[in-house]
Amino acid sequence: MLRGDKVGLRARHAEDVPILHEGLQDDVYTRLRADTRPWLPMSLQESPYAPRPSKESVICFSVVSLADGSLAGEALLWGIDTHNRFSHIGISMLPQSRGKGFATDTVRVLCQYGFMVLGLQRMQLETLSDNHAMRQAALSAGFTVEGTLRRTAWVNGEFVDDVIFGLLRDEWSGGPIPPTAS
Repeated sequence: MLRGDKVGLRARHAEDVPILHEGLQDDVYTRLRADTRPWLPMSLQESPYAPRPSKESVICFSVVSLADGSLAGEALLWGIDTHNRFSHIGISMLPQSRGKGFATDTVRVLCQYGFMVLGLQRMQLETLSDNHAMRQAALSAGFTVEGTLRRTAWVNGEFVDDVIFGLLRDEWSGGPIPPTAS
């Protein structure tokens, strides 16, 4: 498990799927804001949160609270480009886990993994312009606002701007992954 101050990132377990599906997929408004594709009703068997083998371009994690071990959300690196050493970050916190600082810690742990384990040079994060919590998490993790894509996201019947954040390896203030106690 990758550990931050508040959260741990681990492989997705089968028992995570119903919780993530109910809290993130079945909540239509949340899903509309978290995905560029239109919301579709899906059964648990076809859930986008089902465990899948990691591949070179996408690595999925479940986010757990270190305080009590409860599932807090999902995180992923996607669009991983090993030649140019670049990746996008995506996170979604379950409703009961929002406002606890988990998003910022999750972004920091993803950066630590991307920079220290994968050897990436750049991490990028995109979020809706009105997602103030994610914007603050990105800034708190050291990201820089690089631009705004005007009206690029169709969300709940209207177009919304996307804000692009970037972080380069030499701008990152993290350190090596600490060893776990045995």
